[in-house]
Amino acid sequence: MKRKLSIYILAILITAPALSQLSTSGNPDFLKYKNSKWVDSVMTTLSPDERIAQLIMVAAFSNRGEAHKNEILELVQEQKVGGLLFFQGNPEAQVKLMNEYQRAANVPLLGAIDAEWGLGMRLDNTISYPYQMALGAIQDEEMIYKMGREIARQIKRAGLHLNFAPVVDVNNNPENPVINYRSFGEDKHNVAEKGIAYMKGLQDGRVLATAKHFPGHGDTDTDSHYGLPQINHPFSRLDSLELYPFKELIRAGVGGMMVAHLNIPALDSTGVASTLSKPIITGLLKEQLEFKGLVVTDAMNMKGVTLGNLPGVVDNDAILAGNDMLEYSEDVPRAIEEVRAAINAGLITQEEIDARCRKILAIKQWVGLDNYQPSKAANILKELNTPKAKELNEDLIKASLTVLKNENMLLPLQQKERKIASLSIGVERESVFQKNLKKNYELENFQLSEEAGEEEVENVVRKLANFDLLLVAIHDTQSRPRNNINFSEDVADLILQLGNRENTIFSLFKNPYVIDKIEGIENANGLIVAYQDSETAQKVTAGFIAGKSVASGKLPVSIGNKFGAGEGLTVANIPALLRLYRTFLLF
Repeated sequence: MKRKLSIYILAILITAPALSQLSTSGNPDFLKYKNSKWVDSVMTTLSPDERIAQLIMVAAFSNRGEAHKNEILELVQEQKVGGLLFFQGNPEAQVKLMNEYQRAANVPLLGAIDAEWGLGMRLDNTISYPYQMALGAIQDEEMIYKMGREIARQIKRAGLHLNFAPVVDVNNNPENPVINYRSFGEDKHNVAEKGIAYMKGLQDGRVLATAKHFPGHGDTDTDSHYGLPQINHPFSRLDSLELYPFKELIRAGVGGMMVAHLNIPALDSTGVASTLSKPIITGLLKEQLEFKGLVVTDAMNMKGVTLGNLPGVVDNDAILAGNDMLEYSEDVPRAIEEVRAAINAGLITQEEIDARCRKILAIKQWVGLDNYQPSKAANILKELNTPKAKELNEDLIKASLTVLKNENMLLPLQQKERKIASLSIGVERESVFQKNLKKNYELENFQLSEEAGEEEVENVVRKLANFDLLLVAIHDTQSRPRNNINFSEDVADLILQLGNRENTIFSLFKNPYVIDKIEGIENANGLIVAYQDSETAQKVTAGFIAGKSVASGKLPVSIGNKFGAGEGLTVANIPALLRLYRTFLLF
């Protein structure tokens, strides 16, 4: 114990002098309820162990049947857990289950969800807004705020109160396997500005935002779900870059902070995961950065923290490190037992537990659980997927579209006397992109799989030779836009050939980083980055090519030596603007 304490003190002494100046002017709004009458009244009803249980959040699913439901009910009724984190399911089942769990709880449950890009990240039949990499390209933070506000509305309609978002990791490693497209990009200022806009939208909608993954998961090449990543940068670099967005969100009043599972020797030389590090959580986050909001662990079932640690025991270590709430605890009775033993051993006081319990109860009052009303399952899909919500999704994608090449002013595309063909690579049948192109152009559509062989590729090449202009779409066969490609050698050679051909426009419905792995695509006359392969992204991109919207996105990341962060052309429908100008002159 003395050795751990001395290491903690040493870490504080080492890091404190180098920490850049921070003005903490934005304390979370929920703190005003910490000593409210409602919080006081609830505290008097809770035993010491029940106050510990309020610090625990367990995983709940709405697609796992009666056995799972009964497990959760037992944790709610017997162990008195403080919250539930919902994963896969559908909105109707989600609302019905949450209502049932709330009825079983003596103290209203805090409901959380990972909704980085909206409820669609977890729940079927709901809207998925663009991934944060695409949002990082948008030049208007007000749009990000509107998205945050709308996501808050949807989360509350689903009976929940806390969003584990936004991600404010600065993604400066293109090969990052776990953050990557979930980040606003590599520029710390852009990440902070977008993160603040998203956070304010959520919290103005009375949903608690949780910035993650402190102290910065952007420069890792290991997925903390499967191992413990190590970050070997000196403190000066961490303070000036990785920590920058978190400090800015603290200034702006973010309510929650999620701690990552990382090994960062410059912050804690013991090698423990940051989730279990008192120098990082208590010393850096709470004391030096003066963060007074909710500190929550990343999921306690991830191998970045479970390797070599027992469930329940590791939960206690996280509490001793300074976390206010445990996410995805795997052994609640053992966790409560271990924390109780730590109190009895003098490693933490009951007063410290009570203070954290009050913080969680204050959040519950802030989100309205002091006047809990069950959510209605009737009409929930209609009320979630409103025309306004769908329109916002389209507007965000339009604003994110990034044009990196537009030689000879090809875009927006005019039919003129050209013979136009479109080729979708990575699909087996006519794509949404191609169907929407047909609405504006006379053209022929062709498709090619990612793994097409020599004969299939040569057959397409022969057919394309008869056309003056090619619209080539590169689709993504993965469920999420990761930084990898699966092209056969023949398909890769075809892309190189098409990139060097005059009057070829590429539309990339993939992670922008893959441009560095696709030889020749940067040579094309036209190159549009759409960031992801949703049907809405395909529809919007086809509309932009036809001059129905403006593209003003800027790359949020660098792409090898091909393109730099911040690059992107503003492309509008010039003929339409001229017509509008002439009309204006007539008045």
